Amino acid sequence: MTRRRLVVVGSVNMDLVVTLGRLPQPGETVLGEQVLTVPGGKGANQAVAAARLGARVNLVGRVGSDSDGRLLRASLRASGVGIRYLQPVAGPSGVAVVLVAADGENQIVVVPGANGLLAPADIEAAATAITRSDLVVAVLEVPLATVEAAFALARRAGRPTLLNAAPATPDARALLGLTTLLVINEPELATLLGRPVSPGEEGEAAANLLSAGPAAVIVTLGERGALVVTPAGQQLVPAFAVTVVDTTAAGDAFVGGLAAAYRGLEQLREAVRFANAVGALACTRLGAQPALPSEAEVTALLARGSG
Repeated sequence: MTRRRLVVVGSVNMDLVVTLGRLPQPGETVLGEQVLTVPGGKGANQAVAAARLGARVNLVGRVGSDSDGRLLRASLRASGVGIRYLQPVAGPSGVAVVLVAADGENQIVVVPGANGLLAPADIEAAATAITRSDLVVAVLEVPLATVEAAFALARRAGRPTLLNAAPATPDARALLGLTTLLVINEPELATLLGRPVSPGEEGEAAANLLSAGPAAVIVTLGERGALVVTPAGQQLVPAFAVTVVDTTAAGDAFVGGLAAAYRGLEQLREAVRFANAVGALACTRLGAQPALPSEAEVTALLARGSG
């Protein structure tokens, strides 16, 4: 693929990953198996995923002045992500505590730290990169006003945008008028609509969001695949069958893959199929960024002809 120029506006965390036989119930204590410390954060994960797939990526974000911040910057640089716009700020870096059960399911708690200090002024500092990009990607682990500033700048420059509305908040509807591609899962879809969404109703529900501005809504459905909804209709792009080890970074891998492969709405299905392959492979290894696949691995999975 032609190397795409991407800007990712998003979070950078240090992940504390605990593996255990099963996830605890409220108020229950269970014994864990191992503890790993690995780089994460939705913004960083998506940036690394796209970079490993050949894209040229700049990450706009914040890390703390602590040792985690230094390690996170070094890790991103080693992964081929541009960190010119990833600046340290006094205080702690973001941290996520990730519980991963034997069946691959997880529970995650995020403490934003420096991510909460990413401001519209940081977008102004990255204006040249944003206006020259092929796609601007953002997540919601950073302040909404900062994402809005980035998307408004991209819109004025005629650049497409991709919003991964995670973690979802009803206030994120204010961004939809500046969004080209909206990527959400089923709970996030319900949050944006302000009502429950029953199984099988995802397409109709996602179509309701099109009137707010996106050219396409992509609903990720886990092992079922991804549902692509546009004004022309809806289409399910099936998932790839893999042995699941950890689903932690699957959604971020999907978004990074979609961003790297996106060439316009006319080829959206092909880009989503590519993203499905990236997300599937990320489920086959433990951790967030360590699980993100290379372009060669994705090509090999696609060649199997499933999905």
